[in-house]
Amino acid sequence: MRPGTHRPHAEKGRDNQDMRWLRVLLAALGPTLMAAPPGATLQQKLIVPAALRNGIFASDHNITLPPGFTLSVWARVPDARFLGLAPNGDVFVSSPDSGRVTLLRPDRNGAVPGQSTWVSGLKQPHGLAFDNVNGTTFLYVAETDQVDRYVYDSAASVAPKADVIIRGLPSGGNHPLKSIAVAPDHSLYVGLGSSCNACASDTTAAIVRGSVYRFNPDGSGMQLFAQGLRNPEGLAFLPGTGQLWAAVNNRDDIVYPRQDSTGQYGKVVRAFVDDNPPEPVTSVRPGGNYGWPFCNSAQDSSSGLSNMPFDPDYELNRDGHVDCSKMDRMSKGIQAHSAPLGFHFLQGTTFATPYRNGAVIALHGSWDRSQPTGYKVIWLPWNPITNAPGDPIDLVSGFSGFGRPVDTLAIPDGSLLITDDSSGTIYRLEWAPAAVSSASGFGTIAPGSYASLYSTSPLPVSGDFSLNVTDGNGRVARAAISYASPNQINFIVPGGLADGTARLSLNSGATATDLGAPEIRSVAPGLFTLSADGNGPAAVVALDDKGQVLSSDPIVLSKGRVFVSLYGTGIRNANSSDVQVLVNDAPVPVLYAGAQPTYPALDQINIELPADLAGSGTVTVVVSINGITSNVAELKIK
Repeated sequence: MRPGTHRPHAEKGRDNQDMRWLRVLLAALGPTLMAAPPGATLQQKLIVPAALRNGIFASDHNITLPPGFTLSVWARVPDARFLGLAPNGDVFVSSPDSGRVTLLRPDRNGAVPGQSTWVSGLKQPHGLAFDNVNGTTFLYVAETDQVDRYVYDSAASVAPKADVIIRGLPSGGNHPLKSIAVAPDHSLYVGLGSSCNACASDTTAAIVRGSVYRFNPDGSGMQLFAQGLRNPEGLAFLPGTGQLWAAVNNRDDIVYPRQDSTGQYGKVVRAFVDDNPPEPVTSVRPGGNYGWPFCNSAQDSSSGLSNMPFDPDYELNRDGHVDCSKMDRMSKGIQAHSAPLGFHFLQGTTFATPYRNGAVIALHGSWDRSQPTGYKVIWLPWNPITNAPGDPIDLVSGFSGFGRPVDTLAIPDGSLLITDDSSGTIYRLEWAPAAVSSASGFGTIAPGSYASLYSTSPLPVSGDFSLNVTDGNGRVARAAISYASPNQINFIVPGGLADGTARLSLNSGATATDLGAPEIRSVAPGLFTLSADGNGPAAVVALDDKGQVLSSDPIVLSKGRVFVSLYGTGIRNANSSDVQVLVNDAPVPVLYAGAQPTYPALDQINIELPADLAGSGTVTVVVSINGITSNVAELKIK
């Protein structure tokens, strides 16, 4: 690309090699690869049924959700903590403070579910798990010092007599509540939280705390499965595997562990405590040791919050007598002091299609932080090849001030239940078809650009059908469809639509199906990336000043001028002079911004990379148009 050339990919003789990424991008608009599903960006009013509009919900509360979702108060259960789903769709919820497990029977017409006390008089019941063993369905309930097993009868509204199959679990201390999970082979896994913030005595006790123990289905065969997990609240098995995962509450008030020029070694430094150590989300292997309380995950390495190395703990391991290099590294870290609790995989559920290949974690919220964090539910995309999580996005945020999320549960009607022990509430997150930008995944779509929509219910896309968009001025336009399946439609937003709320309608024969109300915005910049989750490396073509294609992994800047084409949506309707590209938050020269000359609905931006970026490594790239910014992508620069 030569300086000032605005149509680099249309020049004769270079089309075949320069168009490679464009063909990849067009293929990416199929069902298997698209931008990340949108996170929580739209503030909405929490829906409260009239029968439940009292107490803290007598006044309105706002919540932040992805486009197409609604959140409602579904039931009120004091101290609602962990959830369990019976085979017939009954929902069970534990209440440790009152010693109860409550039975909720969903109403098929969407009304407030019926509820009754299923069992009471327990010692802080917490973890719940269903399993079918040799044709008998059991509900396991974890009390602070034992695990009870009940034979489940769907016709009964109260519990039968329990069999206590595990006794003598250590209770008391900082973390008396017990979590439980059932493996595919029917064995039981119980999480034992620590008795303290950080203490060596838990690691040498007769029953080790800060650990996970394995038991046979009848409670026999107690075996220490893994340790070094300070408080493994969320336990779950990755569907289709026997791999256990845990969401863990990490320690508080960590002492600065590094002998560096800051002079902070051995001190409690608030700025360091605020972000350290990260809360772990990790796979758990038999015999594993994950460091607590001697080794703390450190996020300031090249791996960031993935596969983090350890710092020796100043208070308990400053002499290095515990070799932190031999500890099992955490798979993923999330913001320190978020207090992750319930961990729930969505694979195999009927929850919203774009989010099914991932997991949700409820973040209870912080106390040991200058600025509060947590108070939300996050979604982690799951890599089906590596079986590992990507970077989380917010699914529901804004609970701070009235609620603290604890657990989540996908139920058969396609919705997601969320418990809140602060207000004693169970919320219901529901999703309807919603159009999003195919580049950014944001809940705004631009005229002339690619967009996608999803549905949990099958769409009538067989035979002759059409997709119409009606803008706020009443203009109806037919969208060009590039891909259609019963659960996903990719289309080109018609040009000339007015900004504001629009309506989508799928017309099949004499039937018209309402597909929601997306926001139309003439400028809604988004960048395509090479990853299925919409993050990571940007999809680019790099050229030298002679027009020769260069490697973009990484882009080498030491051999002369380098020009890059970025690809996206929602850019063409802006004035080119208003388009700004920021690399590591610094503007770079923009040579062209507008429609890609060859492919409809695809936008292109040509930039020159400044030579002083050489050696920068991985940098961020964002498109900004009059204060409206795109998703954040990356470039690798050498």
